[in-house]
Order: sequence, then C-alpha cells, then structure tokens
Amino acid sequence: MSQQHNESSQIQQIIGLKPNHFADLIRTAQLIFDPAAGLSGRNIKVDWRDFGIPLDVADNLKSLGEEYRYASPHVPVENIWSKLTPETRIWFMAHKDELWQFEEAFPALDED
Repeated sequence: MSQQHNESSQIQQIIGLKPNHFADLIRTAQLIFDPAAGLSGRNIKVDWRDFGIPLDVADNLKSLGEEYRYASPHVPVENIWSKLTPETRIWFMAHKDELWQFEEAFPALDED
C-alpha cells in the first residue's frame, strides 16, 4: 500500500469522512470561487453567510476552489485536508452531508 493511500485512509478513518464528502467539498469550493460557472459576462454576487458559510470559511474555500477550478472533484484527500483552516475543517465536518445541496442551488447554466 502506498504511503499516500495510507495517509488518505488514516485521515478518513480518524475524522469519519468519505471520498464523496471531499468531492462535494471541492464542488462547493468551485462554486464559491465562481458561482457563475465561468460564464463570461455574468457576475453573480453571493453572500455565503446566507447559506450558513462563515466569511473565513468562505474565503478558505474560495482559494481552494480557485486552485482546483478545472480539476475533477476527486482530488486526493490529503491534498485537500492540508489546505483547510481549522475553522473550515470544523465547518466541513459539521456540514459534510449537506454539501451536495450547494450544487443543487446553483444548477448548471447550460441545463434546460
């Protein structure tokens, strides 16, 4: 077993999060970074506090979303966990099962 896989498994086991939780977090971070989904000429302002995301957490997720802007949401767990502030880690663990709802609140702009 590789050291990276072992570290990922340890993080998930200790904190009780699954890979799908981290994928949902990346998609949420991408939305926070760019709620207009890259559509030029469209500027959407969102007060993330209305969605229950404190400003410091939103700032941390925005930078994560910028870094992984074009990435698949299936980023290695240890890469993500190391970039989260303590406040974001606490928020993430408390809201892990609700993150998929952010994607529903901002449906793809090309859908009919």
